[in-house]
Amino acid sequence: MDQAACLRLANRMASLEPSATLAMAARAGAMKAAGVDVIDLSVGEPDFPTPEHICRAGEAAIAAGKTKYTPAAGIPALREAVAADYARRSGLEVTPAQVIVSNGAKHSLHNLFTALLNDGDEVIVPTPYWVSYAELIKLAGARPVLVETTIEDDFKLQPAAFEAAVTPQTRMLLLCSPSNPTGVVYTRAELEALADIAIAADLAVVSDEIYDQLVFDGRESVSFPTLRPGLAARSIVVAGVSKTYSMTGWRIGWTISPAPLAKAMGSLQSQETSNPCSVSQHAAVAALTGPQDCVTAMRDAFQVRRDLVIDRLRQIPGVKIPEIGGAFYAFFDIRSSLRKPVGPATSVAWCEQLLEQEQVATVAGSAFGAEGYVRMSFAASEEKLAAGLDRIARFVG
Repeated sequence: MDQAACLRLANRMASLEPSATLAMAARAGAMKAAGVDVIDLSVGEPDFPTPEHICRAGEAAIAAGKTKYTPAAGIPALREAVAADYARRSGLEVTPAQVIVSNGAKHSLHNLFTALLNDGDEVIVPTPYWVSYAELIKLAGARPVLVETTIEDDFKLQPAAFEAAVTPQTRMLLLCSPSNPTGVVYTRAELEALADIAIAADLAVVSDEIYDQLVFDGRESVSFPTLRPGLAARSIVVAGVSKTYSMTGWRIGWTISPAPLAKAMGSLQSQETSNPCSVSQHAAVAALTGPQDCVTAMRDAFQVRRDLVIDRLRQIPGVKIPEIGGAFYAFFDIRSSLRKPVGPATSVAWCEQLLEQEQVATVAGSAFGAEGYVRMSFAASEEKLAAGLDRIARFVG
């Protein structure tokens, strides 16, 4: 049936791209359902179950009838728990009024872009970047300014490149450390150099710290607002429970920002979604205030997997990877495999052929703004990772 002219899509939809990671995961899922032995290394989702004490808290909330509307910005207990947890780990004092709880960190990003950005504003985004950043910025009417980084610099934004990208229209810098998709972690000194430029240019800074507790080898995960006095007044931290506590489906994320901005985002959310899931909020309180040994156990398991992935990828001729300091991704260089007489021409073609020939699902680097690379998740068992890496090595060979 043809669509009526009155239902023509809004102009903003013309440039909107679907999530490449979710699209690949859906394709892998369909192949699995058809009986194909697919090893899915595409999606950024911990393979561990949500810790039992968190699940029990969700069950208790249901049993207690805590299934109704909540305050739009989140229940007081959760906002207090987020503020206390962040203050304890960062050393920066925050209040519950600075916390807005949303339906996942992606929703948090939408809230802050909508609340802060006007048509024509520019947001500096280092590449490679998480697939949703650019799309959410564009939906807010602003323009993502993609600043290329290199594997030789471990895909870290260099101060000179940052400074050169600033224009009179620049409103914001968006950073993610530990990084999705690269797994790299900025040092304190590297972040300080960027903070000084942001302050001098009078920019807001969005710091995506969703992976901040998944760091390896004793690294320090530095929260951006702590770097310089007064920096918190121009910074917004985005985080949540999805990665740290293996709670992706519970959909709880949050922002920590100056109180006036938080109030505005709370008002926006009250009109958009009413509130985050009531049951999930009570489970998130248990996650933040309960025993944290589950976090340590998952992080240690990810580090073992990281070591396996690095060792195996480095054995494949022509493949290069940056220093993976956190999160659970390997973003590796496949440029030597492209544009050969019998090879795929692009990273998308490479991933499609890998899936078709070896039944391993990964995500093309072009989805993250970096053609010639591929992201694989190591949020999978060591057995699956070993088998998947065997197939990747065979495919490249």
